[in-house]
Amino acid sequence: MDLQLQGKKILITGGSKGIGKAIAAAFIAEGADVSIVARSSDFLEKAKEELDGKVSIYQADLTKADEREKLIQTFTTEKETIDVLINNAGGSNGGKAADTEMDLFYEAMELNYFSAVHLSKLVIPYMKESKSGSIINITSIFGRESGGKVTYNNAKSALISFTKSLADEVIPDGIRVNSIAPGSILHETGNWKKRLEADPEGIQKFVQNEIPAGRFGTPEEVASVAVFLASDKASWIVGASINVDGGQSRMNF
Repeated sequence: MDLQLQGKKILITGGSKGIGKAIAAAFIAEGADVSIVARSSDFLEKAKEELDGKVSIYQADLTKADEREKLIQTFTTEKETIDVLINNAGGSNGGKAADTEMDLFYEAMELNYFSAVHLSKLVIPYMKESKSGSIINITSIFGRESGGKVTYNNAKSALISFTKSLADEVIPDGIRVNSIAPGSILHETGNWKKRLEADPEGIQKFVQNEIPAGRFGTPEEVASVAVFLASDKASWIVGASINVDGGQSRMNF
């Protein structure tokens, strides 16, 4: 399917590995002009090499508001506009609510939630000028139901809510906002890989008991949904949260 994304200006946060890098590869395959952002220059350079040099790279710590502002200013100066923003940067910390220090709650919200909110607000004026655009927030099934670490669960739930609110606000301007809620995704630099290596028998039981499809998902399976959502083929999908989880979520909707 030709998704008509050739030449579109794409910015992907957390794009140097895992789901973010797979999304970058999927957009490259569609002929888009792809840029990735990450905190580590080393991971960015490695990702650029693995993607055959077909990405622009930007180093930024997205937990810091001034670096978010500098990123969008630099990107839009160099690319002139932005067509698609993928808010993928995120991570989990802490443990049980009663045992987790407040600093970790703030840290999780800054990385998983406020970075996406702020970047979305920063790119909207450019998208309004173009009367088109797509913002895709990578959340989690554990933003839609109980599960995962409480700090991560809280932040992703807030991001799903923000997605719907912003989507209804900006669709009259031709801007579509949606979120993708992955289930358990296995990749080389992720937590599931570490857990699988540490406890292969226990993790295999988890897969059998918790994922009806009987396996982990792949970053590429999330990426395929992202490029579709960013395209005009998904023109009537607005404010949705789409599970990509092999049936793992227990919700009815």
